[in-house]
Amino acid sequence: MKLIDGKKVSQEIKNELKEKIAKAKEVTGKIPGLVTIIVGENPASQIYVKMKNKSCAEIGMYSEKRELSESISEDELLNIIDEYNNDEKINGILVQLPLPKHIDENKVIEKISPLKDVDGFHPVSVGNLVIGKETFLSCTPYGIWELLKRYKIETKGKHVVVVGRSNIVGKPIANIMLQKAEGANSVVTICHSAAPDLSYFTKQADILIAAIGRANFITKEMVKDNVVVIDVGINRIDDPNSEKGYKIVGDVDFDEVAEKSSYITPVPGGVGPMTIAMLLQNTFTSFARKNNLSN
Repeated sequence: MKLIDGKKVSQEIKNELKEKIAKAKEVTGKIPGLVTIIVGENPASQIYVKMKNKSCAEIGMYSEKRELSESISEDELLNIIDEYNNDEKINGILVQLPLPKHIDENKVIEKISPLKDVDGFHPVSVGNLVIGKETFLSCTPYGIWELLKRYKIETKGKHVVVVGRSNIVGKPIANIMLQKAEGANSVVTICHSAAPDLSYFTKQADILIAAIGRANFITKEMVKDNVVVIDVGINRIDDPNSEKGYKIVGDVDFDEVAEKSSYITPVPGGVGPMTIAMLLQNTFTSFARKNNLSN
């Protein structure tokens, strides 16, 4: 069994981007810019945004954090997004989800210019992915794809089973793995809660991608020998032995399933760190396109 170290790979990507940004600055006198818009006081969102801004600073990317009151109207938020759509120094716009209930997330996502949609959630980005055109990929699935490529895991013709059908992970990673591309070209099955027996499908997987948000759900009885396991889950469970009183685990029972795996991602330290790395990559890509630079 080999551990897929997302922390190490994400740092490699950041180092590569740092070099590219320094060179781009020499050529153009500009650097890429990312704005994160946060509405309200959600503690988890505050942490995520802080991590994103810290990562931007690490690689020499301009970042801006726009904090807005939870009581802001939908129209006001849409107008602010429009300001950034027209802001020359901003190449990526990220609106931190979830949003307050009185704001329609779909309207907000659709307001972001597809040219600055570094989260990869805009219907134009999703549509381009499905038909195989160059586009911004949703950051977590993009990170999974990058891990498979960098670890040189064979995907061509392999059976990829995705457990979960969210718009953020399940659907986009299934569409990525279907593409006739390096690190993809797979046979793909998507499973979800409507399946009468999930293990019937998971036992067929050469590559299993778990993204359902249920702690330790995938057990050793549900996988075959030498499976590649990508665990996207981040679940908090009680742990009286921990100082915090809890620990973070994935959707896969790591200790059990690792024994049968050829490769497996840990939680934490697997897919998680890749999400921010690919957000930075998308922002650089947007900047490179705008300035006619190689990516």
